[in-house]
Amino acid sequence: MMGAGKSSVGRRLAARLGLPFVDADTEIEAAAGCSIPEIFALHGEEHFRDGERKVIARLLDGGPQVLATGGGAWMNETTRENVARVGVSIWLNADLDVLLRRVRRRDDRPLLSGDDIEAKLRHLVDLRYPTYSMADVTVHSRDVPHDVVVDEILIALDDCLPRDEADPGASGRSGGLSTERTST
Repeated sequence: MMGAGKSSVGRRLAARLGLPFVDADTEIEAAAGCSIPEIFALHGEEHFRDGERKVIARLLDGGPQVLATGGGAWMNETTRENVARVGVSIWLNADLDVLLRRVRRRDDRPLLSGDDIEAKLRHLVDLRYPTYSMADVTVHSRDVPHDVVVDEILIALDDCLPRDEADPGASGRSGGLSTERTST
C-alpha cells in the first residue's frame, strides 16, 4: 500500500542482505518514458496495470534482488503467482492513520488525487488488505526507525525460508535468499 514504506524499508533490507534493490515503479516509468501520474492521465489505470504486470514479470527474471512493487501490483493474480514462483512476498502492513500521514507528504499518487484523501485511502485499505494478507510474510510498518522493521523482516525470513539440508542449523538467510527474490 502506498505509504507503507516499501521503498525506504526495501533499500535498507537489500543493503543488509547484500542484494540489489529494485523499485518497480521506477522501472515502469523508465519503460514508459514518463511518470506514473502521466501514464494514468494519458492512458488510464488499466493500461498502467498491464504495463506494471509485464515489467514486474521481467524484473522477477533478473536474479536475486529485493523488489518493491507498487501498492496495486499484488492485486494481480498473475503477479502474485510469479512472485510465489521465484521468491518470498512481504507485506508491510500499516494502519490507516500511519498511511495517511505518510501519503499526505507527496502529491504524486494518482489514486488519491482530488478531495477526501482519507476516504479514498480507507477504500483502498478495505479493498486490498484481504489480498495483501496472502503474502508469505507480514510485518507491521509503523512509526519506528526503518531498521527496526528490517530487523523484523529478517527474523520472519529466517522463520519462513528453508534451511540448508546439509546443515539443519544454518540460517535460512545465508542460503535461502541467495537464490530467492524478495518482493516488498
